[in-house]
Amino acid sequence: MIRPKAHDPLVLQEISTEIRRLVITTLCTAGSGHLGASLGLADLFTCLYFSILDHDPEYPSFPGRDRLILSIGHVAPILYATLAHAGYFPEKELSTLRRLGSRLQGHPGREHGLPGLELSAGSLGQGLSVSVGRALAAKLDNQSWRVFCVLGDGELQEGSVWEAAMASAHLKLDNLIAVVDRNGVQIDGKTEHVMALEPLKDKWRAFGWEVIECDGNNHGDLLTSFQIAQQVTGKPAVILAYTKMGKGVRSIEGDYHWHGKAPSGPEASIFLQELEEGTS
Repeated sequence: MIRPKAHDPLVLQEISTEIRRLVITTLCTAGSGHLGASLGLADLFTCLYFSILDHDPEYPSFPGRDRLILSIGHVAPILYATLAHAGYFPEKELSTLRRLGSRLQGHPGREHGLPGLELSAGSLGQGLSVSVGRALAAKLDNQSWRVFCVLGDGELQEGSVWEAAMASAHLKLDNLIAVVDRNGVQIDGKTEHVMALEPLKDKWRAFGWEVIECDGNNHGDLLTSFQIAQQVTGKPAVILAYTKMGKGVRSIEGDYHWHGKAPSGPEASIFLQELEEGTS
């Protein structure tokens, strides 16, 4: 059974807010992890798991499922929180993040037995190549499921991403949709200062992709972008989702210092209060 899908932006907003709460409390308990991008991606992951993907938490490996490849493995907290909230495993297990023997390690690892993981992710720049293989396999087997690959914008500085991008267009993989978390920052600062990516839209188009731009923190905009991407034929599609690192917690929004930092107990209380104030 494929999970029923939600399309009401108000419902999706409530889900996103709860997932952000889970991310904040989980990282506070763990004492380490990547907070900024995880908060920024909450709206995207909400749309994927509660509106876009064909998937079934009760049967995670069913053959007809869409494949979600998380290439930026360090944002594992948002994937874990979303999977738990979607019913793949109990939310209370989130409190074991990064503990010895936990299924929820700092980067997703299929060897730990957590349901819903399609890729063991750690080294950046590999997810799109894996996605090419999965999408090509679906084509060769005449399967209708799609591959969705989530990449970070700083990750695009890896050359292997562009090799995979070139192969995707050459193979006409119109069952592959990439999403770039374009928050404009990475661990050392702004992407344009570390290694400029612009003109990013033109780069993807030059590699043969259909390019769609959207507000990555707006559910309606995200849903429309995925609808457009799923209608593309003869080539892969990429959604450049412009997000804000730390979205929902105004005191850290856009601050790259929170790329890989967990909140203390007092900070988590403040962040949760700001999150509540932002939804009231």
